[in-house]
Amino acid sequence: MPTLDVLTDYAFDVMRRTTTLLQSGSMSEEQAYFVQLALFHQDMHNEAFAYMWQFLGYPWPVETGPDLPCDRKSAQQSGYIDFSHARLQLGSAPHTGFMFDNEKWQHEILAPSFSIASHAVSNAEYLEFLLLGCSATEERAALQPAYWRHVGDQWFEKFFDQWLEIDLDAPVRHISAHKAECYCSWRGLRLPTEHELSVLLASSGVAWTHPKLWEWTSSSFLPFEGFSPDPYHDYSAPWFDGKHRVLKGWSAFTASDLRRAQYRNFYLPSRQDFFCGFRTCLT
Repeated sequence: MPTLDVLTDYAFDVMRRTTTLLQSGSMSEEQAYFVQLALFHQDMHNEAFAYMWQFLGYPWPVETGPDLPCDRKSAQQSGYIDFSHARLQLGSAPHTGFMFDNEKWQHEILAPSFSIASHAVSNAEYLEFLLLGCSATEERAALQPAYWRHVGDQWFEKFFDQWLEIDLDAPVRHISAHKAECYCSWRGLRLPTEHELSVLLASSGVAWTHPKLWEWTSSSFLPFEGFSPDPYHDYSAPWFDGKHRVLKGWSAFTASDLRRAQYRNFYLPSRQDFFCGFRTCLT
């Protein structure tokens, strides 16, 4: 393993050469692509750092943190928003700035009529499911969100190194797609598709609330027609396996430049360690 001095010298050398390149005003398109890719990829790792920190139960390491879901209370009741045969430009168009290869290329889709919740499922709604929809203690334990526990009649949620009393009005988070689907089945509802959630994200003049969490869809992560891999070949192509799910939106830990309607996040549906939640659609 290299020593700390070697790593520090290497990092400063890379920074110096990169800064010189950025200030030269003569970058090629290929160089510009890789500079942006490196920045956005680091943003992704910063978010991964946050949910790793949560998983390990370490104290949040800086004085100020993001505007987290548990910091916001909302007593508003979730209703359903009706969309009738919505047309949407899905994906990214050429010459519109940096994009990831799985966004290629923009195409029009027609989403059949659907009704989608204005709010993500709350802790109170999910707790009701645990208490009334699970017949056995073992089943309830298996379907709990990743960082929940109960002591007596009280329920708590772990926030990094702290166990806090659950905010019932906050959106449920750290929930796998499999658990979300169990909730939906009990309620007689379903998860939205990628198209339906994209329609909601692109809508204006409609009263809906973003939970500041990645939101699960029922759609497999698959390529759009005309897909071709970019120079980072392993960014998308290996994961078009029919096993990964699309998530849309962003979390409180997502960098602002990645909070784009076209962005397609993807994880295995069993994952629940990252900052994710879900909303529902009427069947």
